[in-house]
Amino acid sequence: MRKLSVLMVLIFALLLAAPALAADRTIANGVDLWMTRGDGTTFADFSKQSLPAGFFCTSSAPFTGRVVLKGVPIANDRGGLGADTIIQRLDNATFNKRGVATTRIQMRAMQFESVSPVKTACGDFKLNVTLDGEQPITTMRIVRDSAKGGRFFAPIWVNVKLSFQPIGRVTTEALELRKALRFPPAPRSQWSAQAHTRFEGFLRIDTDSDGVPDTFVPGTSNFAAGRPSIPQKYYDPVSNCHVEDEGQHCPVVFSAE
Repeated sequence: MRKLSVLMVLIFALLLAAPALAADRTIANGVDLWMTRGDGTTFADFSKQSLPAGFFCTSSAPFTGRVVLKGVPIANDRGGLGADTIIQRLDNATFNKRGVATTRIQMRAMQFESVSPVKTACGDFKLNVTLDGEQPITTMRIVRDSAKGGRFFAPIWVNVKLSFQPIGRVTTEALELRKALRFPPAPRSQWSAQAHTRFEGFLRIDTDSDGVPDTFVPGTSNFAAGRPSIPQKYYDPVSNCHVEDEGQHCPVVFSAE
């Protein structure tokens, strides 16, 4: 009888451990694909660091407004990739005994445009936001809460070029401004071990916003950034928001379906 009891205890313990054993110990490197809606949650804010008087023309006053942005899909060699923001996890990330893993991340492609014209005393302008040269690398911390996923904390550092394109005028020369933005981690970002949209192998993407795919990056992996491990009835629109003094970016998970 005692042997039977011990056997039952062992079987019960193995059943409890099954979810943990089923979980991948390592998250493979890959890309995370995001889309940016033009719903007002993503914007450039010039209230704290205004554009100086005379930026648009000699008669323009300092610009302190907010410009709402939307994403522009990144050109690629697959087609159907509607993502406007692509972040690469550069390393495989292995969980320690506490269920924590780290990897380096880097913005590889990103492009936005203003939802509405920027109105000034010098006429209307369209704002385009693109990456500016080599991008900084930061560290993502991934926390596993269950076999299905957990939370992550990812500071996003990005060097951008802001181009104000004249609208309805003979001249098309853009007025350019460069900025280094340092976004702290979104406070409530979640991840799932089951990716909703999979892109196997390598993708060739446009990293300099000239419309021509120029760089190969790995596809998606066993890490779905921004997707809760437990399906939720309502989508939290601010869970993936990165907020900085000069703006805010609130992307949603890209889905090909």
